[in-house]
Amino acid sequence: MAGMSLMALGLFQFEALGFGFNDRSKSQKTSWAKIPVAGGMDRMQWTGGDSQTETIGGVVFSHFGGQLSLEGIKAAAANGLQLPLVDATGNLFNVFGMYVVEDISEQQNVFDGQGAPLRNAYSISLTKYQGGLSPVSALSAVVGLFS
Repeated sequence: MAGMSLMALGLFQFEALGFGFNDRSKSQKTSWAKIPVAGGMDRMQWTGGDSQTETIGGVVFSHFGGQLSLEGIKAAAANGLQLPLVDATGNLFNVFGMYVVEDISEQQNVFDGQGAPLRNAYSISLTKYQGGLSPVSALSAVVGLFS
């Protein structure tokens, strides 16, 4: 561990140094159906929630480490794993639920003499998973990636 853990996606910890993040955004969508009414304005009926999404962005610097965690998240995404998102703010742990990685983008720059990036800005797009896999099963699947 390179620093204090701030948040975790599965076994991958976002830290103050190393695999850190510098922004996080959330979005929640809901659906409403328009019901035509004769002689008046259309009525609205709530039909449920569509999705909850989170986007986590940060920068990995090779001299602080963290690229292996990003590669691990990419491997979990490539294998279709659901991962728990946990926030460790202060003395409290908030479990936000199970999420799937829908997109990871990277922007690598400042290269060393061998062509390896010294700076790698990333963005991870997550969507809340509504399904049947338990957090314990998901963590077991993540551990299986490394065995």
